[in-house]
Amino acid sequence: MRVWPGQPAPLGATYDRSGTNVAVFAGDAERVELCLFDPGGAEHRVGLPEHAGGVFHGYFPEVGPGDRYGFRVRGPRGPGGRANPAKLLLDPYARRIDGTMRWDEAVFDNDLESAPFVPRSVVVDPSFDWQGDAPPQVPWHDTVLYETHVRGLTMTHPEVDPALRGTYLGAASPVVIDHLRSLGVTAVEFMPIHASVSERHLVESGLVNYWGYNSIGFFAPQSAYGGDDPVAEFREMVRRFHLAGIEVILDVVYNHTAEAGGDGPTLCLRGFDNAGYYRLDPDDPEYYVDYTGCGNSLNMRHPHVLQLIMDSLRYWITEMHVDGFRFDLAAALARELHDVDRLSAFFDLIQQDPVISRAKLIAEPWDLGDGGYQVGNFPPLWSEWNGRYRDTVRDVWRSVPRGMAEFAARVSGSADLYEDDGRRPHASINFVIAHDGFTLADLVSYEQKHNEANGEDNRDGSDDNRSWNCGVEGPTDDPVIVALRRRQQRNFLTTLMVSQGVPMLCGGDEFGRTQHGMNNSYAQDSPLSWYDWASADGDLLGWVRALSEFRRRHGVLRRRRFLKGAPTGRSQLADVSWFGSDGLPLTDDDWHDERRRAIGWRLDGHAIAETDGFGEPILDQHLAIAINPLRDAVDFVVPGGDWRVAIETSSAFIDPDGGGELRTGDRLHLDPFSMVVLVEPRP
Repeated sequence: MRVWPGQPAPLGATYDRSGTNVAVFAGDAERVELCLFDPGGAEHRVGLPEHAGGVFHGYFPEVGPGDRYGFRVRGPRGPGGRANPAKLLLDPYARRIDGTMRWDEAVFDNDLESAPFVPRSVVVDPSFDWQGDAPPQVPWHDTVLYETHVRGLTMTHPEVDPALRGTYLGAASPVVIDHLRSLGVTAVEFMPIHASVSERHLVESGLVNYWGYNSIGFFAPQSAYGGDDPVAEFREMVRRFHLAGIEVILDVVYNHTAEAGGDGPTLCLRGFDNAGYYRLDPDDPEYYVDYTGCGNSLNMRHPHVLQLIMDSLRYWITEMHVDGFRFDLAAALARELHDVDRLSAFFDLIQQDPVISRAKLIAEPWDLGDGGYQVGNFPPLWSEWNGRYRDTVRDVWRSVPRGMAEFAARVSGSADLYEDDGRRPHASINFVIAHDGFTLADLVSYEQKHNEANGEDNRDGSDDNRSWNCGVEGPTDDPVIVALRRRQQRNFLTTLMVSQGVPMLCGGDEFGRTQHGMNNSYAQDSPLSWYDWASADGDLLGWVRALSEFRRRHGVLRRRRFLKGAPTGRSQLADVSWFGSDGLPLTDDDWHDERRRAIGWRLDGHAIAETDGFGEPILDQHLAIAINPLRDAVDFVVPGGDWRVAIETSSAFIDPDGGGELRTGDRLHLDPFSMVVLVEPRP
């Protein structure tokens, strides 16, 4: 086979219609061989002829799209070094990875040949007809997120082509897109779609890593979700979502890889430059520093690690047209030494990058190391999963005694967390439910986790669920409890949609999806995790659709700036005012009185700071919201103004224009565990 010197950049296998340039960083390797596999599976090895600065490279005129390949590396072995020519390595920049890993002793750090047991990298044709695709560029303040799993979303959908269920194209089926649009969803946040590996203990137990938080390829879409060409099918999915005005956000896992700890498999990075790619214990480099609970942590101090991540992010934006990212355990990315450093090199690189800095960037603002809980501490470009919002809203609606100051801060956009560094309300990604934990239906039906199916004696998953089963653990036919659970679901969803910030729905919660008390379904690629469309609660689905439309119609719920509790713009009223059930303003003592949990707030629709583009203020209707998270009914004194009832969770009433007439001083009855939204009548 002919081989020419080629170029050290770009990294990976890059096809240019005349041949393929191959370049790979291998640190202090002595020799790197490209291993090509013919259709029969026979391996042909060719040494990369040139190297400089740790990058080995060559150009291969006969190599093109569809060719399968890997690498073998010769170099240091021993403490900190794991170069081993017996191990076939994936290209860290592979655009496509085919095949699954078979767990065998040969994949570990020994002298056994690993090639029969590991996947192959595949050369990809970069061309694709995007047909004029353009990103929707939905403003943050208008964004509604929908977190979902590519496979679970459609595996049982009766109107999706059976051949497409569980795939990228299935997720972008017209019936699914219509469903998302009916919910007002503007962005789909997909759980990890990077190529990943299932852990050995799962495979040996007949399970898989369904969630995919165990990446092995940062450029390759998971082949199992595609057909003959997963790269093209992923692109087609994105194109279809964009045509519908829906953005695509990827949950990305750059904090660790599937190579795990010192006793893990050698599949990719470890074989090229173990000490460069991973954080090793300085006292014993046989061991890895682990801030993720997955065995290793990427070395964010190394320039080629930073380059790998930045190149990956740019690739998904420029070549795959995704609109943003949610970073798993993002605090781990900020650890340059031990402590989390919010001004670390990674965030500096993001800040100055002209491509990545314009994408939607969402942090899961914690990891498992000391000081890893960093809600509110990320730089200005970033939004964050607001774990304090989730915990507070859950506590309030299960009637935990507490002052309501924290609740008020959360539903107002969490200015206390984000305003000091110049961020806006959209920095707060508000959620009650995410993939990790109970579904919404289970949150109101279980107080104990039921993870027995994972085979870990129910030790896995969080014990801090902040849930309430409404009186009975699990399923019940008691009509009183069933009604209360349905009301609680409406309470959570309504609170989410009337809060300042960006609401995130967890897929399936809109129609009452249950996992029967499992709060850690990471290993369950089964009907337990798939969305049960046949059992969808149509009433709850209608409620979510109406809520989303209500939020869309009222800009006062989608403010671009934080509420101040004082008059703004041309209004003479405070942009937000808080009152008790007696109709009187809350005092400092009231905020910390654990007995006073039935409160309300009034939003001045005339105080929105935005203008219509011609300098005129945008006027909206005033809203008043009252909640009663108590076990007894409460009568509220109606605040000043004329009102109609737009939302009432106890009776499942929702009408954007409102019904009935209420005036200042009237009494408004709130049943136990209920909330009401009042709207100013239209002129």
